[in-house]
Amino acid sequence: MRKVFIIFMLVFIFASNVMAENKTLPITSMRNNLPIQIKSDSLVADNAKKTATFTGKVAARQGDLTIYGDKLIVSYSADSKQIDKAEVFGNVRIFQGNRRAEASHGVYYAAASKIVLDGNAKVFQDNDTVSGAVITYYLDEDRSEVVGGKGGRVDAVIHPKGNQK
Repeated sequence: MRKVFIIFMLVFIFASNVMAENKTLPITSMRNNLPIQIKSDSLVADNAKKTATFTGKVAARQGDLTIYGDKLIVSYSADSKQIDKAEVFGNVRIFQGNRRAEASHGVYYAAASKIVLDGNAKVFQDNDTVSGAVITYYLDEDRSEVVGGKGGRVDAVIHPKGNQK
C-alpha cells in the first residue's frame, strides 16, 4: 500500500510539472482589454437589467478563450460596461490553449478570471482528463479545482509524459 501511495504521488507531481510547463496564458488584464466576439442565432438586450442574452449555437471568443453553448447570459456591472459575469447553459465547451472543458452549465466570473462548471463537468489537458460534480477552471493560472461527482469522488486519468502520443 505504501508503494502504491508513493507511486501515485510521484505520478501526480510529475503530471503537475508537465502541466506547469505551459505557462503561455495571458494575464487577466490583457484578456479583459481585448474585444469580445459573440455569435448566436438571436440576442435580447435588457439595458435596465444590464444583461444580454444570446441563444442558439452561441460562440464567444476573447483572446485565447473560446466558449460554446446553447445559451449565454452576459451581466454587466452597474457602474460600467464591463462584464461582471457570464452564464452559459447547454452543451458547454471551453477551449484555451491545450486545455478544454465540457459541462452542461458554467459561470464565468470576470474579476476572478475563473469559470465554475457543473453538470457532468470534465477538463482535458493533452491526454489527461479530470471529472467531477463541480470544476473551478482558473483561466490565468493553468489550474483547476475539482469537487467529487458520483459518490463524492473525483475521476482523474493522468498519463506520464513519456506515454503521451
